[in-house]
Amino acid sequence: MDINLFDYHLPEQLIAQKPSEIRDHSRLLVVNRESHTYEDKNFFDIIDYLRPGDVLVRNNTKVIPARLFGVKEVTGAHCELLLLKQIKGDNWECLTRPAKSLKVGARVIFGEGKLIAECVEEKEEGLRIFKFIYHGIFLEILDELGKMPLPPYISKQLCPNDRYQTIYAKNEGSAAAPTAGFHFTDELFDKIKAKGVEIVDITLHIGLGTFRPIKVSDSKDHIMHSEFYEMSKKAADRLNTAKNENRHIIAIGTTSVRTLESNYLKYGKFQPTKAETNLFIEPGYKFQTIDALITNFHLPKSTLIMLISAYMGREFTLEVYKYAIDKKYRFFSFGDAMFIYGNC
Repeated sequence: MDINLFDYHLPEQLIAQKPSEIRDHSRLLVVNRESHTYEDKNFFDIIDYLRPGDVLVRNNTKVIPARLFGVKEVTGAHCELLLLKQIKGDNWECLTRPAKSLKVGARVIFGEGKLIAECVEEKEEGLRIFKFIYHGIFLEILDELGKMPLPPYISKQLCPNDRYQTIYAKNEGSAAAPTAGFHFTDELFDKIKAKGVEIVDITLHIGLGTFRPIKVSDSKDHIMHSEFYEMSKKAADRLNTAKNENRHIIAIGTTSVRTLESNYLKYGKFQPTKAETNLFIEPGYKFQTIDALITNFHLPKSTLIMLISAYMGREFTLEVYKYAIDKKYRFFSFGDAMFIYGNC
């Protein structure tokens, strides 16, 4: 498809630079994709749209301080590495800057030698495989030396690191946060559970596949990079039971959607596994696993707005986004949310 079909104009002042002071006090646009109607709510009103027996699926990935600033061992030139995905052991796929100067054998020094990264493989699009050399525990060193990988449209570090995490973040490994989950609080989850809603955790470590912009004019030419996901036996069993009983499965965020759909497409049911997915969902895709979706407002011409357009139609998606802009909803990672439901 022509990527320009998923473009829209967003006034810069609507790009949220910091999260809502209280997580569940962000705004919520409730969208019925069947009747093509929508209404303005607060996020804590989400409980009114959940029913006993519903299953709420959340991505419990945890963002690591994946952004490292160092110097080349030989020249002292400044370099930046963004850790995207652990390949094996201490080898990581990284997005680098400047990429051209980082060839196989180049070494980058961080924290006066506390951490050293040696390039062992060159890939396309500024990607490199680095072997990390250190003494101690890698994630502890990363906590000391690394920065949280906030999106480029966030101009300043305006909030504590834990606000770029969901409250249920558990499994470390993401280079970005599953931002639809930012709006939930412990108190809200307590109310949701008390209503009889089941909560299921899955994991997808967000990397280049989710946040890299589309740089081609036709979606068929876009390369979707793979990301690691995990579904436990407990999660698979609970999801299969819910589906067999025709209970609603509601995904928190596009990464939860891609995990559910990737797993179900491969096995014809939910199956416990650790695997990679490069599933690219665009209009024409037939969803098999979800009955509703909680999501933020996404960048124009991105894989994420294409996924939303696949779920509720491109023209209706752009209509809803125009309404949200007119009503001054806050957009992107720290912005407001949508709850999309209804048969289609």
